[in-house]
Amino acid sequence: MNHEERIDMSKSAAVAVAETPINNLVASIDKLPAHLVGSNGGRGNEEVGQNVQIPRIKLLQKMSNEVDKHHAAHVEGCEPGHLVNTLTNNNYGNDLYCLSLKFKTEFVVWRHLDAGGGYGGAFDSQADAQTYVDAQDKPSEYDINETHAHIILIKNPETGELERSPAIMDFASSKLRVSKAWNSQIAMKGGDRFAGLWKVSGVPTENKMGKAFMNCEVSFVGWAQEDDYKIAEGLYEQYAN
Repeated sequence: MNHEERIDMSKSAAVAVAETPINNLVASIDKLPAHLVGSNGGRGNEEVGQNVQIPRIKLLQKMSNEVDKHHAAHVEGCEPGHLVNTLTNNNYGNDLYCLSLKFKTEFVVWRHLDAGGGYGGAFDSQADAQTYVDAQDKPSEYDINETHAHIILIKNPETGELERSPAIMDFASSKLRVSKAWNSQIAMKGGDRFAGLWKVSGVPTENKMGKAFMNCEVSFVGWAQEDDYKIAEGLYEQYAN
C-alpha cells in the first residue's frame, strides 16, 4: 500500500466516524453500562469536592422568564405553578416528589430588577450579607432576603428512581410560612429528616392586596423505601457539613 492509498483510507475512516450516530460511539448516554458498574467511585474526581453547581428548583410565576415565549430563557411547556430545575431546565410540572436531606437558613442578596437584576450570593448571616451589599458601588440597588434552603433528593414518580444529585429549593418571603410548616411536619413525624417522601406542589393563592401569585404546598406521601433511605443517608453524610 503506497502513501497516497493510506491517506485515502484514513480520510474514508474519518468520514465514516463523522457519519456514525453519536449514540453508537459510546456505550451509553444516560445509564452507566454494565462494564463500568462498580468502578471505584469516580476516579479522577478526587479534587473536585464541592466545586460543582448544585441545581436549584424554581417555582414559576406569571412573570418568570421560563414562561415568557419571547425570552431567551424560555423553557418549552412551562406554565405558572410549574417547578423547574434551573441547571437542566427539567420541568417537573405542578408536582415534585422528594426526600428532604438537610435544611439551612441563608441570607440571599438580590439586585433590583430595575437596576439590572441578578443574584448576589447566599450568606450564612445577615451581617455577612450586609458587608457584601455595602461593598457594592450602589448598595441601595440591593435587597437581602432571609431564605430557607431545603436540600432535596427528587424521586421520579413514574420510574421510582431517585435523581443522582440533590437540588436546592429556596423558600423566601411568602414561602417562609410553607417552609416552617414543612419543618414542623418533619419534626412531628420523627426519625431522620430524609425518612419520608414528600410532594411539593405549585398552587395559586393571593396576597393581602388580592394579587394572585403561585406558592408552594407540601404534603406527606409516606415513608421512604429502604433503598431510597440508604441512598439519602449516604448523601446526607456528604452534605452534612
